[in-house]
Amino acid sequence: MTFRSTSISGRGTMNPSLERLREPLPPTPAPAPVPAASTRPNSDPRAIHAHAIVNGRRDRKLYTNLITHYSKSNLPSYSLRVFHQIRSPDIVSWTALIAAHSDAFLSLRHFVSMLRRPTLPNQRTMACLFKTCAALSCVSFGLGLHALSLKLSLAGEPFSGSALVNFYSKCRLPGDAQKAFDEIPQKDEVCYGAIVVGLAQNSWPIDALSAFAEMVSCDGQSTIYSVSGALRAAAQLAALEQCRMIHAHAFVTGLEMNAVVGSSLVDAYGKAGLVGDARRVFDENFVRMNDVGWNAMMAAYAQQGDNDSTIELFGSMEAQGLRPDGYSFLAILTSFCNAGMDVETDCWFTKMIGDYDLEPGLEHYTCLVGAFSRAGRLSDAEKIAMTMPFKPDAAVWRALLSGCAFHGDADMAWTMAKRLLELDPHDDSAYVIVANALSSARRWDEVAEVRKMMKDRRVKKEVGKSWIEVRGKVHVFFAGDRRHEMMDQIYAKLAELREEIEKLGYVPVWDEMVHDVEEEEKKKLLWSHSEKLAVAFGVVNGAAMPGKPLRIVKNLRICRDCHEAFKFMSRVLETEIIVRDVNRYHRFLNGRCTCGGVW
Repeated sequence: MTFRSTSISGRGTMNPSLERLREPLPPTPAPAPVPAASTRPNSDPRAIHAHAIVNGRRDRKLYTNLITHYSKSNLPSYSLRVFHQIRSPDIVSWTALIAAHSDAFLSLRHFVSMLRRPTLPNQRTMACLFKTCAALSCVSFGLGLHALSLKLSLAGEPFSGSALVNFYSKCRLPGDAQKAFDEIPQKDEVCYGAIVVGLAQNSWPIDALSAFAEMVSCDGQSTIYSVSGALRAAAQLAALEQCRMIHAHAFVTGLEMNAVVGSSLVDAYGKAGLVGDARRVFDENFVRMNDVGWNAMMAAYAQQGDNDSTIELFGSMEAQGLRPDGYSFLAILTSFCNAGMDVETDCWFTKMIGDYDLEPGLEHYTCLVGAFSRAGRLSDAEKIAMTMPFKPDAAVWRALLSGCAFHGDADMAWTMAKRLLELDPHDDSAYVIVANALSSARRWDEVAEVRKMMKDRRVKKEVGKSWIEVRGKVHVFFAGDRRHEMMDQIYAKLAELREEIEKLGYVPVWDEMVHDVEEEEKKKLLWSHSEKLAVAFGVVNGAAMPGKPLRIVKNLRICRDCHEAFKFMSRVLETEIIVRDVNRYHRFLNGRCTCGGVW
């Protein structure tokens, strides 16, 4: 499966406003001279209102403007009072009232009242309503609005259409967002920004990049939203070449120096494992970099377990007068956790509370539990999980389960697996990890029990999926894949690599979930894993050379056999193999991995 990117070096001009009005307002009678105070953006709307009353002004346009002004001044109750003083409110007045309460259900009630007049909405009205439904997660009401917009031929208008795309995206319905986008005949930069961001936020990175490439190929104008959304998608794929092409596009269109785009570039390069490139962008945008960019840079170091650089950047952030927040400390804790430094993790966790008066979130506690688990302090880790002010989620129990399995505590691993399965009985990773832990302890009866539980609950291992980027194309592989046009060459290269690493001492690491499979069949299964196929594809296409690392992304945690095989492959190929799995980064070089065997 291949995603072919389109050249994205086209030109465009920035238009950051997502709220501009695309249709002219209906003509209104010429008003009397507006008080001078109303032309000042920071003027008090109550003064303007009083001036209008004193001068006997009651025209609809002035009062409609007052509704908006009161809303922007955080006085929505006044907006309703002013609206009731309008003798014959038109659609513009109703839309102003609906927009004034767009963050509350009252907005929807006003809309229903408007329909009873009857007054039909325009596309700006629909946009405000879709925004409300997205904020309040009113999916059913939003679906009704979509049906109405279709009847009124408003769904295909750019302004209301882009709001509809945003509604479906915020409600975690990316497929419907894509359909709504496809039905807009004349798409503008706001529409493209909405779909790129929406698909990226819903973890549809390839579709998001396709939409961005389509926008550029159609000479669509780029905005900070479409560019940052595309960078987010590239970050999810850890697609280095895509990051660089979008970076070049941002440079050409003059968006590179924007703080939002700069922060997104730092995040994208960091998640692609290119910490040096992330740091260069960070330094180039140092003056404009906001706290999001600082945290993204720290997170990039943290993912690699580079705690020295993370701490140094933390100190520089404070020296610049920026106050570290929860995300800053999450980067620090992640860095020490990934480096296996439990004492330092605990120290910074305490400092976060005592010295910075910040309340730790669940993610901070998860880092602490993970660090203690990796260090073998399993009882302390469990105590934290049981006493923290949050209900432990799957990530907490999985961190403990992995630690128990690594340190050979089969009894505790069983307990942690049961807690994890209480939250999600279909979590295939829990069954696999605990079965391997029990098999290492040669507790075959309990291994059989785990396998029976899995069978009774009809749990199947999620299909492994890995992707690699070669010359600007993202190639996706599934476990046991045979569909790629180069499969014969890929499997031939895998056989060659297997022969070479066996000479160096590689021994297959069997997954307990295939315990009853014949040995030869086991080998076939192990050597058709998606991450091995991706590596072999990279080697066949010349992507593996000394000094040029192979970069693989996987949707699940890397299996134990692939982890072992990649250590040997890094020696045979004389190159670094970087794998970003669902848990962390693994960097294989000279027969070692940075994770230390715990992931």
